[in-house]
Amino acid sequence: MQDNATEVTAAGIARLAGVGRAAVSNWRRRHADFPKPVGGTETSPSFALAEVEAWLRKQGKLAEVPLRERVWQQLAGHPEGPLPALVHTGCVLLLIHERPTVWLDASAGSDARLAAILSGALDQVLVPRLGGPAGPGGRAGRGARGAGVEPGPEGAGEKGASDAGGVNGEGVHGEGVNAGGGAGGVNEGAHAGAVNAGARADRVNAGVGSFGVNAAVDAAGVNAGAEADRVNPALTTPAVNTSPTPSPVNTPPTLHTPHPVHAAPASPTVPASPTAPALRTPTGPQLLLSAPLLRGAAELAAEMGARQAFEFLLGRHLDANPRQYTLTPAELAGLMADLAGPARTVLDPACGTGALLRAVATRPEQELYAQDSAPELAAISALRLALHSRATVRAAAGDTLRADAYPGLRADVVLCHPPFNERNWGHDELAYDPRWEYGFPARTESELAWVQHALARLTDGGTAVLLMPPAAASRRSGRRIRADLLRRGALRAVVALPVGAAPPYNIPLHLWVLRRPDRAPAAPEVLLVDTGRFAGEGRGGPDWEAVREAVTDAWGAFTRAGHLAERPGLARSVPVIDLLDDDVDLAPARHLPPAAVADGAEQLTRVRERLGATLRLTADLTPPPADPSPAARWPLTTIGELARGGALVMRTGGNGGHARVPVLTDHDVLAGTAPSGTLPESEEEAVLTEPGDVVVPVLGGGSVARVIDEATGGAVLGRNLVLLRPDRTALDPWFLAGFLRGTANNRQASSYASTATRLDVRRLQLPRLPLEEQRRYGDRFRALDAFERALRHASRLGEQLVRGMYDGLTDGTVAPG
Repeated sequence: MQDNATEVTAAGIARLAGVGRAAVSNWRRRHADFPKPVGGTETSPSFALAEVEAWLRKQGKLAEVPLRERVWQQLAGHPEGPLPALVHTGCVLLLIHERPTVWLDASAGSDARLAAILSGALDQVLVPRLGGPAGPGGRAGRGARGAGVEPGPEGAGEKGASDAGGVNGEGVHGEGVNAGGGAGGVNEGAHAGAVNAGARADRVNAGVGSFGVNAAVDAAGVNAGAEADRVNPALTTPAVNTSPTPSPVNTPPTLHTPHPVHAAPASPTVPASPTAPALRTPTGPQLLLSAPLLRGAAELAAEMGARQAFEFLLGRHLDANPRQYTLTPAELAGLMADLAGPARTVLDPACGTGALLRAVATRPEQELYAQDSAPELAAISALRLALHSRATVRAAAGDTLRADAYPGLRADVVLCHPPFNERNWGHDELAYDPRWEYGFPARTESELAWVQHALARLTDGGTAVLLMPPAAASRRSGRRIRADLLRRGALRAVVALPVGAAPPYNIPLHLWVLRRPDRAPAAPEVLLVDTGRFAGEGRGGPDWEAVREAVTDAWGAFTRAGHLAERPGLARSVPVIDLLDDDVDLAPARHLPPAAVADGAEQLTRVRERLGATLRLTADLTPPPADPSPAARWPLTTIGELARGGALVMRTGGNGGHARVPVLTDHDVLAGTAPSGTLPESEEEAVLTEPGDVVVPVLGGGSVARVIDEATGGAVLGRNLVLLRPDRTALDPWFLAGFLRGTANNRQASSYASTATRLDVRRLQLPRLPLEEQRRYGDRFRALDAFERALRHASRLGEQLVRGMYDGLTDGTVAPG
């Protein structure tokens, strides 16, 4: 019955059965017993997944449904939405990863039994991994909606919901008051590991082992308001947990003493943070709703591993909703982690899906701290990191700038991809915040607020690496803060990335590398690096291997010597005094020397020689004079008729498949360039090109068709492309491609919308000719294609030569004559 709550669309049914959307429409019309819609809209209905599976199984159409696809459909159609379903699934996968026998015991029997005991079983893993007393984190409280797995920074004393009077016990939102506190914190007993630990869902503070601290206290009176100077001072006084005085708990900063290693005294002007725990243990009713999904996820974990199963489901969700998330590419996350270096304590205050913390090299006794304003992303990050490594994970949900979850933390490393260009970041509320050591950021300088937050959370000598928009390096409104960062030695490097390194992909973003000064620099310099030369062609993204090598090599040499000799066009270290002008402009391109004169002149010479050779080839390939001929009256056929008759196979692109393979895009076909695109991995099979295929773009209104050669064969067919694979015994590929390019042919097969032209490939026409006659035309079309490619190559070389000459003459590297 619970599975009926999961809905699936017609597209999902098509994927389940391994057919196209048209087949599902036919089933709905032809079969009276096909399941009726239970939701959605008239044009896009949704169906109960259980009913659909039963019908497909009855019709013999469900035998080969991949387990991955079935689990994904259960997650995507979950009645509470895919994100809560993903969190429930991640909790269970972590349980399977950590304690598989506990899962086996819990999952034996009915869904009702599973839901009844699973919440307590999850606590056995979630509390110690994500909210127990290990490290400078703190304690975890349980709430009416599940276990409050609270990050609990040392010295912060997070205040949880106490609408039902539940402190360290049953709270309305399970946010666990007194969750923080390191040594000397509230509720610190002789056996802290046993205090309030491991309470079952039906027993408040039930106690562990023989200690029985706070055992079986009435829920309404648990820690319900002891006076400020007597809140559980030693856990031995009879009056503990009995005072009716409703004094606020955890409000005076003296209640939580900082952890002796990574803590600093909290300012008395900063109140306790109104953050929420990143993860609450799902309740029995919630888990009952997710039971079929959880059982399927367990099967998937048995097949591919718990960690890989969670990554697969998360990846599918991100691919299905690309506009909802600003992701940090894995290659960029790895580069940022390399620049930061190894660390025991790492913080990401805008963690998103946890990509940056996941890129950090693991080490013993590592602690990872995360925070994000989106509660679902904070929970997903916590689960992802716990599955990825054995590090202690602390995660919180809340606005980092307004409600920092870790005000006492001093981390070795801070990694951050903050939101860009935010106006509502807390400018009015945070005017006197102690984090603004280098100046109060302007309303338009939210990125400089994140920079100072990162520095405030570092230990002396610690490193922060932030992804920044390029405008932050040069806007006049931020010049005073940039100047102070330089003067005090906090800003150590600015790296300009190539276009396409991260969203937004159309601008070259920057990396700022900062260190919290532990001593005044004697003669400070700043490293400036520009990797723009490594931008990829077309839409393929940058050459990450070259970017990583150039940046890490320059940074390593700079950190060892405090200085870097000029690397023309790539990197140099600049004395701080040279940057402290009226603008304090830190854009690397404005301070780097041009490429060496010899290299520039030699490169232009090579381009000129290649252009000459290409022009000679183009002249040789110029078509001979056209011979006049009377208009032909051939019998015609269409691509649609040829496909129905089996003379060719017609496929549409757009799926990435499992393997990372270069993608041929419509831009590549129009420009005649190599495959340059990417597609997200998917369960749907990718269409791979083969030599002799003919590829046609369907958008743009141009008459273009490309025959795939040996160099392009094996690429994935991208979006807005149609592939035609001719039967070589009936159709010549070059004959096919040549006639498809006819202007009149394209005009009669095109339809026009208000903003675009779309080609109906099935309506394109071909003459019915014998194979030998086709090959005669095909040879001529092949020669025209070679001439066209030579012209394009000559054009690109000519543009490169002209631009290089202009640059050389204007920067003095080329003499005028």
